[in-house]
Amino acid sequence: MNDGNARDRVIQDLRTRVAGSGVGARLPSVRELTARHQASPVTVAAAIRQLVAEGLVEARPGQGTFVSGAPSPGRSGTPEFSWQTVALGERRAGEDELRALLALPPAGAIPLSGGYLDVELQPTAALGAALARAARQPASWARGPVEGRPDLRAWFARSTGSAAASGGAGGLREDDMLLCAGGQAALSTVVRALTSPGDTLLVESPTYLGILALARSAGLRVVPVPADADGVRPDQLEAALAYTGARLFYCQPLYANPSGATLAPGRRASVLAAVRAAGAFLIEDDYARDLTIDGEAPPPLAADDPDGHVIHIRSLTKSAAPGLRIAALGARGPAGARLRSARLVDDFFVAGPLQQATLELVTSPGWDRHRRALRAALRTRRDALASALARHLPDLVPSVLPRGGLHLWVRLPDGTDDIGLSAAAAAEGVIVFPGRPWYPAEPQAPHLRLTYAAAAPDLIEEGVRRLARAMAKTS
Repeated sequence: MNDGNARDRVIQDLRTRVAGSGVGARLPSVRELTARHQASPVTVAAAIRQLVAEGLVEARPGQGTFVSGAPSPGRSGTPEFSWQTVALGERRAGEDELRALLALPPAGAIPLSGGYLDVELQPTAALGAALARAARQPASWARGPVEGRPDLRAWFARSTGSAAASGGAGGLREDDMLLCAGGQAALSTVVRALTSPGDTLLVESPTYLGILALARSAGLRVVPVPADADGVRPDQLEAALAYTGARLFYCQPLYANPSGATLAPGRRASVLAAVRAAGAFLIEDDYARDLTIDGEAPPPLAADDPDGHVIHIRSLTKSAAPGLRIAALGARGPAGARLRSARLVDDFFVAGPLQQATLELVTSPGWDRHRRALRAALRTRRDALASALARHLPDLVPSVLPRGGLHLWVRLPDGTDDIGLSAAAAAEGVIVFPGRPWYPAEPQAPHLRLTYAAAAPDLIEEGVRRLARAMAKTS
């Protein structure tokens, strides 16, 4: 008897029966198959094992063989996941809003939301060429320092404009920098390394949605500090530090997301003094350093911090492409050592080819050309959004346009349901994001965050028309 041919006959027989039966159908027994195909029980068992491995059948000891997916006796055909409710425990707050913010727009919808550049504004050709060259270099695949490449860390240190980068007393040096897989990963490292559940985190109000989700998932108490068009109010920050005893304050001094505010020159020293007097850390999220539209951006707060109170984060993702998950986390003293240890636990290091490609990109003449072209394109799109609002929704035009960044923070009429309006806008084919989730406590007023970097000017115009229709239907 040829066992190989017999096994093949059994397999083919069972495949035919599986194809013609529903999930859970009982298949012939080993005894039946042995008699039908004149095969040994060992051969039949081997054939069944192969089909089990392929996921086509399920063998239940003492019961028989069934078409895969069949429920066990006493169970319904629907999977039972209710046990996970107890095992998982309380749901983490803030994650739904963050998922909604990162969701891709439906086909045909106009995106006036999101936090990344339109693909037409991304230096994808330069990135692709740099990454291809890096991938061909064996050294880029080797294990490097866990902190990241020294030359790329040095570039980030120089980009802070600090005295330390050129040998002075203040700011950040190469050895103070740690490369991370994007700004959100850097924030996660800081929150995990420098806080414990129940600690207090101070934030501007409104503030970046991602820090709220991180803080809540870490079990932190989030306390808002009032901010206005000139950034966080130093007197309120000082009072909040004294009242809460907080040792960590998160802010975006440059083109804050979502408000677009930049910390006024007259407030910078007072903010640093308040943090210094409280013995606290300030997390400076410098996500928009390369998104300046008008004038020149002021230096980071880290440039004026000789004693290690500022933890500086700079990301390249917003100014380049979503897939360029590269950011630098800068901190001095024992805090820097603790952050490096925490980052090591996360994922060891950022992929070498991505570091090599990033270094090539930012040190090439093309990077400055990209930044100049991006400045002009963002100015055109920002102004296009403001002009479209003036034509179709004049009451929503901001009194002051942001001097950089990606968003307009639009004040809605009192009593407007910003979440309901966002849903109505989606039904009209334009995606906007409500203001309520950006507040750590009760919102001061209803707002929308409108992004001008994700769509071309003609689409921005049509998107505002659709938003106007949605407002008319919900008012």
